[in-house]
Amino acid sequence: MSRPDDHIDSPERGADETSVTQPKLGPVGWVRFAWRQLTSMRTALLLLLLLAIAAVPGSLVPQRSSDPNGVTQYFADNPDLAPVLDSFQMFDVYTSAWFSAVYLLLFVSLIGCIIPRTKHHFEALRARPPRTPARLSRLAGYTERALAVPEGSTSEAAADAAIDRAAAELKRAGYRVERYELRGEASVSAERGYLRETGNLVFHTALLGVLVTVAIGGGFGFSGQRVVVEGQSFVNTLAAYDSFNPGRFFDDANLDPYRLTLEDLDAVYETQNQEAIGQPIDFTATVQVQAQDGDSEPGEVKVNQPLRVHGTDVYLLGNGYAPTITVRDPDGQVVFTDSVPFLPQDANLTSIGVVKVPDGLADQLGMVGFFYPTQSELGSGAYTSSYPDLIYPVLTLNVYQGDLGIDNGTPTSVYALDPTSMEQLTGGSTGVDSIELMPGETADLPNDLGSITFENADPDAADDDYSQSVARFASFDIHNDPSQGWVLVFALLILAGLLVSLFVPRRRMWVKAARRPDGSVVLEYAGLARGEDPGLEEAVAAFADKHSGSAHDGANPST
Repeated sequence: MSRPDDHIDSPERGADETSVTQPKLGPVGWVRFAWRQLTSMRTALLLLLLLAIAAVPGSLVPQRSSDPNGVTQYFADNPDLAPVLDSFQMFDVYTSAWFSAVYLLLFVSLIGCIIPRTKHHFEALRARPPRTPARLSRLAGYTERALAVPEGSTSEAAADAAIDRAAAELKRAGYRVERYELRGEASVSAERGYLRETGNLVFHTALLGVLVTVAIGGGFGFSGQRVVVEGQSFVNTLAAYDSFNPGRFFDDANLDPYRLTLEDLDAVYETQNQEAIGQPIDFTATVQVQAQDGDSEPGEVKVNQPLRVHGTDVYLLGNGYAPTITVRDPDGQVVFTDSVPFLPQDANLTSIGVVKVPDGLADQLGMVGFFYPTQSELGSGAYTSSYPDLIYPVLTLNVYQGDLGIDNGTPTSVYALDPTSMEQLTGGSTGVDSIELMPGETADLPNDLGSITFENADPDAADDDYSQSVARFASFDIHNDPSQGWVLVFALLILAGLLVSLFVPRRRMWVKAARRPDGSVVLEYAGLARGEDPGLEEAVAAFADKHSGSAHDGANPST
């Protein structure tokens, strides 16, 4: 609304009546403005939401820190999309520049919020409750009660006694109280609910604590993956991991070299519900953990139930089959024997694996194999597995002869075979059928290279019982985070602070002995909420009823 022309602040007639020019902000002013915006609570909440959104890609695509094999497979399955995602650091979300930027901004914002609010809160705790307003009738829950004056007493003495009782009752109810006298009218001012702001500060401080401890844990912790076949062991040393992701400040001298042996991997599948036949119900890895001093103890690892041993958490990530394959030269001498993990390709555990025989034969030998726990034939003639358990296990192998590419010092994956420098001897366009074996069977290799045997892991079983004929493997993730305990503490503090800040009302209440023009005195009650407080009016009325009742009892002891 424009001011009238004759207003004292109105420009003189004929003067420039353009809009008011605000002062310009210099460099220091802009820095101060940016700092205030960054350290506002609204910005902190926005950054917290942005951090949650920024973490979403980490659950949509595999991460190098936790699933390096999955990243490799993603590149193989999506050769066009994967490089684009990699350029945006989507496979390293939690260490990416953009995620770290949001993380650090949130960290700075929380510090800038907490420090001044904490200072202000401590000052408010030491301050006296505010003076009683002159007109309580303008406040919430305003109500009046008649002041009972005992016989032989004056209204002033009765008013003072009533205010003293109100102060005592409010103090017992958890209020901070202060008595005031204004123009001969006694009153008490009370306030409570500072615990609400305390909870709010605890919430934000604990949130900051979580950020700090997660950063510390990520810097000094590690995560490693290892595939272990039933009956085999893994020693917690750096060289024993299939993949290892240390924190920035990790020292491998801190590894506790315990040994973990996978004794058995038990899988339970659905067999009753026809709509879900073959769906996994439970996986249990039974392990034996031996410390460096020789002490040994059993343990179990389940999905979402890690095993805590020697400062590390052992998680069960995946499982599959590891057929035991033996290769012999033409003279019958064993040149290779091992349980080779085959990677599952579908829910029924149709699996693919690679066998490499670098020594013992005239040429290096490589084989790409498919394993079917329960083989069935499709209409096209191709094989697949129709059930994930061992009902009718079959192993097929395509044989390659030549240079495996492992002698030049270049590291290669044990799950991949490069046939560039090799000759295919079976399968494909060779015209020679792939080698097909069931547990316990042996077949000749082409070109009189020798023989290959698919070993039966349970040779004493009946001929048609294949339930234990192939060893299983478990994929373990070994994780160490020295800040786990602190993260739990801060998480509990976050929950406690949030509950307190949500459910503890902050309110003020006043009781005043007001003198009316006719000389009578009445007790006035009113309250004021700091924030949402739907129960304030009811609380004022309840206190007025209680206090006025005690006042009447004090005036008429016989009633």
